Amino acid sequence: MQAPATAVAATSGAAFDEAVTLTRKLKLPHIRRALAEIIPVAKAQRWDPAEVVRALLAEEAAGRDASNRRTRRQRAAFPTGKTFHIWNEDASSIPVPTQSALRTLEWVGRRENLCVVGPSRTGKSHFCEALWQAADDAEMTVTWFTIEDLGALVRCHRVDDSVTKAVARITRTDLIIVDDIGLLPISPDAAEGFYRLVDAAYERRSLAVSSNLHPAGFDAIMPKTLATAAVDRLLHHAHVVVTRGDSHRLNEATTGRGVVPLN
Repeated sequence: MQAPATAVAATSGAAFDEAVTLTRKLKLPHIRRALAEIIPVAKAQRWDPAEVVRALLAEEAAGRDASNRRTRRQRAAFPTGKTFHIWNEDASSIPVPTQSALRTLEWVGRRENLCVVGPSRTGKSHFCEALWQAADDAEMTVTWFTIEDLGALVRCHRVDDSVTKAVARITRTDLIIVDDIGLLPISPDAAEGFYRLVDAAYERRSLAVSSNLHPAGFDAIMPKTLATAAVDRLLHHAHVVVTRGDSHRLNEATTGRGVVPLN
């Protein structure tokens, strides 16, 4: 099926070609892709010139938003991709009003911290990652670490004495999550990295921490001096949420919901 002659005419000629060239020069790829669709419609329907400009700029804005979202997600490297879409708030031991309040992310805007504490497999990591993805959807910047990731960071940057700069780069993000503290003993490098991060983020950025241990017990898994200093700063402006109950994974396994039934 051939395009109407008016549409072909609207997307050909010196003026149209020059417009395409200008979008390349000005780095407006989304407007360039929209020109061939919007210009014929605008001509056929006799749009006001201001409406044409608005429509083209709206396409560029929407395209950039989508591109930025993809870039943030690639940089974030979500651990498992868990979101609130698959979160059962009624099955969690965290009170629903508390869940709702945390999901608004207003606490991130206030640079407050979050400590999610409880036994293994009671939804701590899932809840933190879902918050992470919600923050990303809200166009906030987020980073995710395990405690040993922080140890690796310290070891990597100690060689050229750039640990402070590396931590400063991390604290440019709106929300920093440190997952699964307390499962294993913490190495000296990881303890140092955790303290440096908490200290650098204090009253500047929000930290969310998930742990088997209440932060008050961190001195059992890291040097007391570092634990005391880190926890003092971490808890000063923190919401402490306690999870309870049996392992969600074990419950699914024992009820056969962890696998696809065999035929």
